[in-house]
Amino acid sequence: METVISSGTASIIPTIYYPDSDGLPMANNTEHLERIITTKHGLEYIFADRDDVFVAADLFWYPVEGKPKIVVAPDVMVALGRPKGERKSYKQWEEGGIAPQVVFEFLSDANSPSEMTRKAVFFSNYGVQEYYIYDIEHKQLSGFIRFQSEDEMLEEIPDMTDWKSPRLGIFFTMEKGELQLLRPDRTPFLSYDEYTNIETLLAQKQREAEQEKSRAEQEKSRAEQEKSRAELAESRAKLLEAKLRELGINTEDVEQD
Repeated sequence: METVISSGTASIIPTIYYPDSDGLPMANNTEHLERIITTKHGLEYIFADRDDVFVAADLFWYPVEGKPKIVVAPDVMVALGRPKGERKSYKQWEEGGIAPQVVFEFLSDANSPSEMTRKAVFFSNYGVQEYYIYDIEHKQLSGFIRFQSEDEMLEEIPDMTDWKSPRLGIFFTMEKGELQLLRPDRTPFLSYDEYTNIETLLAQKQREAEQEKSRAEQEKSRAEQEKSRAELAESRAKLLEAKLRELGINTEDVEQD
C-alpha cells in the first residue's frame, strides 16, 4: 500500500500488482515447446547484431497501466525499437508505449476456440502489426496483418504461400506439410539442438583460434627475445673489441693465435 499526503490529509492508494506468471507451463507438449524455442532462437539469431530488437517467449504483456487484468502471454513476440535485456514482464508504458509488432501462436489440442478468439481480439485492439498462427495438430498456417501501421484492425492474409513478413523479413513455407520458417537469406531456422550444436562448434573454433593466436604471439615474443639477445651479444662483442684496441691489443692477432 502507498500513502499519499495531500492538503494535510493522508490517503491510501493501493499498490497495483502485475503478476509475472500464471503458474501454467510454457508449452502443452514437446512439439509445442520445440516450436516456441526454435522460433525464439531463430529470431534472436537474425537480430543478433541489433540492440533495438527484443524477442520473448511466454512473457506477460501488459498494454495498459493500472489494469493488470488486461494481459496476455504470446508464445513468441517481437518488439522492434526496444532494447534487449531481461524483463519479468513487458509493461508497455515502460517501453515507450511500443506494442510488440509481431506475435506467433502455436496451437495445440489444449487451446480452446474461445481462448484463441480472445487473443486475436486482444492483438488487434492493442497494436500488433503481424499475427501468425500455426495449428500443430492440423498443420494449418494463418496470418493476419495491418497492411498500413495506422490501420484500425488486423486483416487476414489471403495467401500464406511463401509469405514474407514485411517487418521481420522472414519467410513462411510449408515443407512436407509442416511449417518451415526461413531466414531472410532463405536458410531454415535451426532446431534448438542444431542451434546448440552450432553454438558449441563456433565456441570451439573461437577457442582454437584464440589458442592459435596465443601460440603465434608467444612465438613472436620468443623470436623478438632471441633477436634482442643476439643484438646484445653483438653489441657487447663490439664494446670489448673497442676496449682491447684502446689497450693496444689487435683482436685479429688474438684470433690468429
